[in-house]
This record gives sequence, C-alpha cells and structure tokens, in this order.
Amino acid sequence: MNRKMGYRWLLREQMAEHGLWKTTELAPLLAERGIQLSSAQIYRLVTHTPERLSLDVLAALCDILDCDPNDLIAIETTATPNAATATGENLGDVTELRASSRPRRARVHRPDDR
Repeated sequence: MNRKMGYRWLLREQMAEHGLWKTTELAPLLAERGIQLSSAQIYRLVTHTPERLSLDVLAALCDILDCDPNDLIAIETTATPNAATATGENLGDVTELRASSRPRRARVHRPDDR
C-alpha cells in the first residue's frame, strides 16, 4: 500500500473559536504584526486552502490566535493500493476485457479499374 499525503486548512475554525467571524477583522491584527495583505488575499487565506504560505504569515496567525501550526494545519494520510503489475496480477476483469475486445483488422477493397 502507498500513502497519499494531504492536509486541511483550519484557519476559519480557529478564528471562530476566538470570536473572529469576518475576514475584515483579521486585517488590522495582521498589520499590527507587520503583515500587509489586501482584503482579497485575506479572504482567500481564510476561505481557501493555501498551496503556499509564508512562514511570516503563519507565525502571525499563530500569534493572533494563540495557537501552534498544528492547530491550523491538519495532516491527513490515506492508504492507496499499489499500481497494477505488468503481468496482469490484481487487474481483475481488465485482462479479460483486453483479450476479448481487440479491434478487427480493416480490409480495404479497391474499386475495379475497368
């Protein structure tokens, strides 16, 4: 089995626990810590899972919410089955399908040149 890694962004939940319900309430708190983000950037930070995050922003969020990075990022792992082998093991009905549904060779008939 292979493991697939993922994560959940929990900023909105942490904000709610601290009585911060609007993204606009976060802007002055970030500014106090030297983080200048536009209102659109803050909205995306709160409502979407970020693909990249500055450590300065993460540290400021942890300071504002009095939490650790583990409280903002929940790591998730899921087990995935190994890839099928080239010998056809663990393929189930796929090998039967491959043998039974081979395309038929096309025959081209030339018109008689009369």
